[in-house]
Amino acid sequence: MIRRLDLLETADDGITESEVFRLALQHSIAELGCVGGAVYLRGPMSALRLVSSTGLPSSVTRAWEILDQDGPTATARAVRSGEHVWVAALPSDLEEPTAPLLSRSGWFAVPLVHEGRAVGAITCLTGDNEEPAPDQRAFLGAVADWTMNRLQKMPEPERMSTDLDTTPVGSWEWDVRTGELRWDQVAMKVYQTRPGEFVPGVETWMKVVHPDDLPSTLAAAERTIRTHAPFEAEYRVRRSDGGYTWTRASGHVVLDDEGQVARIVGKGWASDAARSTRDALSRALRHMSDAFLSVDDDWRITFANLEAERILGTSGEQLLGRDLWDLPALSHVPDLEDRCRRGAAESTAAAFDITLADTGRCYDLRIVPVPGGLTVYFTDVTDRRRREAEQAAAVRAAAERASRTAELTTQLAAATTSSDVVAAVAQRVLPPFGAQGLLVLVIEEQKLVHIGSVGYPDSFLRRMHGEHGREVGDAGPAWEAILTGEPRFYSSREEWGTAFPEGGSLPPTGMEAWAFLPLTASGHTFGVCVIAFDTARRLTPEDRTLLITISALVAHALERARLYEAELTRSEELQQALLPRGLPTVPEATAAARYLPAGQSLDVGGDWYDLIPLSAGQVALVVGDVMGHGLSEAATMGRLRTALHTLAALELPPDEIMGHLNDIVGGLGDHAYATCLFALYDSTDGSCTMVRAGHPPPLVVRPDGSTEFPEVAANPPLGAAFPPFETTELELPAESLLVLYTDGLVESPRRDIDQGMAQLAGLLRGAAGSADPEELCDSVTGGLLPGGPTADDAALLIARLHHVADRQVASWALPEGPEAAGEARRHVREQLAQWHLDDLVMTTELLASELVGNVIRHASGPIGLRLLCSGTLVCEVSDASLTMPRIRRATDTDEGGRGLQLINALCERWGSRYTPDGKAIWTEQALPGGTEAPGEDPDQDAPSRSRRP
Repeated sequence: MIRRLDLLETADDGITESEVFRLALQHSIAELGCVGGAVYLRGPMSALRLVSSTGLPSSVTRAWEILDQDGPTATARAVRSGEHVWVAALPSDLEEPTAPLLSRSGWFAVPLVHEGRAVGAITCLTGDNEEPAPDQRAFLGAVADWTMNRLQKMPEPERMSTDLDTTPVGSWEWDVRTGELRWDQVAMKVYQTRPGEFVPGVETWMKVVHPDDLPSTLAAAERTIRTHAPFEAEYRVRRSDGGYTWTRASGHVVLDDEGQVARIVGKGWASDAARSTRDALSRALRHMSDAFLSVDDDWRITFANLEAERILGTSGEQLLGRDLWDLPALSHVPDLEDRCRRGAAESTAAAFDITLADTGRCYDLRIVPVPGGLTVYFTDVTDRRRREAEQAAAVRAAAERASRTAELTTQLAAATTSSDVVAAVAQRVLPPFGAQGLLVLVIEEQKLVHIGSVGYPDSFLRRMHGEHGREVGDAGPAWEAILTGEPRFYSSREEWGTAFPEGGSLPPTGMEAWAFLPLTASGHTFGVCVIAFDTARRLTPEDRTLLITISALVAHALERARLYEAELTRSEELQQALLPRGLPTVPEATAAARYLPAGQSLDVGGDWYDLIPLSAGQVALVVGDVMGHGLSEAATMGRLRTALHTLAALELPPDEIMGHLNDIVGGLGDHAYATCLFALYDSTDGSCTMVRAGHPPPLVVRPDGSTEFPEVAANPPLGAAFPPFETTELELPAESLLVLYTDGLVESPRRDIDQGMAQLAGLLRGAAGSADPEELCDSVTGGLLPGGPTADDAALLIARLHHVADRQVASWALPEGPEAAGEARRHVREQLAQWHLDDLVMTTELLASELVGNVIRHASGPIGLRLLCSGTLVCEVSDASLTMPRIRRATDTDEGGRGLQLINALCERWGSRYTPDGKAIWTEQALPGGTEAPGEDPDQDAPSRSRRP
């Protein structure tokens, strides 16, 4: 823009007024990218007359040659107001031939002000319908000021005779049938003819036209008659002094009733000034700093300035007349012809970048349509495009880094373990910096410990453990970064060697540059993050700043992850402490269990399982689930499990046990709930009493491999139930599998509980027989939870149930009199002799005698005696009374009260339980070493022998 104004200032002082207008329009159109432009000056009365135009076809200039000064046009409004005026596109339905152009363009007018009064305006027709920008307004205003300054400096005779009021335009009319030609007074002056010498015929006009111009002018007239097109011609006429002056003429045809040309009516004016302006403009364009070409409608070059010759590598004589596409410098530009023709076809200015293959320079090619052809501008934008590309690349790089940093922040926020943090850094930090190695070290017990790495060989990691396993203060970049809290950057091995000349800390093989970034969080530096490169690399200040910022994010994320891992470890330890350390070995069942926590969560769950040995061949199998997750739920689970152990040890009925658990859960609050399934299995007869409180039903796998979910009465969950609880009695064949589980095993967001139960049954179908419960647990958890931990805890208990053989049980009915004790001793002696347990005869006789005597003394019959030999020797006496015995300390004067103390001293454990007909008191003794239960093969596992789960 400034260059163009400077170029205008260099114009010759002797240029004419018309040349001033032409230069002003030419540069305005080129700078603003307009289609064309015009200069208007005040005329007689309220008329504004067109005195100069560029880039506008005759159809437009004829229609807009004279404007009403009081009209709505941008030109008239600018002259009236003395201000810049912008008028948007005219309606597309305008009834005139210029409507298609004017409906897509806007008018921008700037007044020409002389002594505070607008005497005219420069008006530009924009290439689109967008209002000019502020810098474009300022430029056109500067051009208007330059125009008026030039006009004011001209000598008075050189100004137009109307003193900026009018331009002499004569009118003429030619009757093509008779040849009669009429001129008005102004036309007489234009064509250098005195009124007395004028003969109203076309011959008069032909006499004054230069002989060289007459053929082309007549041809233009014939073309107008033939095609009815507007008449346009420029030719020389003879002056009175014998010289010639240039004139221009335009006109249009008038048709008769039959549609034939009757007359041609037109205007004529002197064009010497325009010729001078074109010559001056040609000189200005010839020396313009931008390359400039003019081409005709056939894309043949009609003008080329010096800069165009230099860029295209061809002299002006060789350029003129050649097709634009034939030029060697442009022949290799892709799609140049198509893009140029598209721009010309749209009749609007078009611009795009091209790169010349010979020089590699980039040019902004601008095409501006003008009457009879196009003008083509070349502006060297190589440096500008390079700067723009560099800026764009920097912006893209910054945006990419910002995006990666945001993604890293998001990924670090979601990281829950140290491994997650290392993976996030490897994925989001190494690629944008072109790094290949990552090493994260933290201080533990005054030593640096490796917690994660990428791109380092195992041999180096082993050596690194040996080097960095030393105390704080050992020489090395990692310790320096930690102790000082400042990062360390080494761009090459030489720089590393300079920093550590003694070689006490050797760089890893395969790496050539490093960044040691201290990890500081909560005011404490606890580790270092090492970024390594496989080639020498000097990081820019921006790179170093970004890495330091990232290291702060990594430090906070790693601190959170390590705290999380510590809390997770404590939570898992708490969970494991609350669950059974191992299932007891009992002859009644061979069992195995699994507990799967819910994902990576500090909130431990409330699922639990248990196998509780009871008396006389009975065992309790339990699984439960406290609703919710957290330490409170885990504590509730521990309380329920402890209470269940106590209640089961008292050998209360299953429904009463569940009632006590319901009271415990109900006392924890309105929102405390738990589910539980309690199964009491008696190996002597294969019976199983079950009570279910809001829990999924058990799965039974029979010896033949068939599976079923037995109909166990459903009760509400604990905390919401109202006792009594309904129980269900089942008969389970020997070697059946009893499977207890929580809903977390069979239910998930992707699978409802019915589908999960069916899948569980399918996994265990055919699994009876000799299959190990441990292997079955692994198979079930792997089949139902293939992805590992889920959203909910899961517990599983699988038990293979065994029956006591008939030969291992003996029972008798005893009389209700005093003789019952003696008969009991006799049965004991005889049965133990059959079982080859002679060493236990005396003790067992005494125990049976005391138990029977206690019944005779304190209870009522009928009395029963039962001996059970299965892993231990059980002696059991039953009666019809519901009064339970209790042990007490007898004084020296008491005659009784020492029987239970004696029983307690003679056996390993004893107890009592209710039966359907009363109660039973039992004692348990260990079998002598090496003694097998009756009927067992010492070389094989008997069904009643349990294997450690």
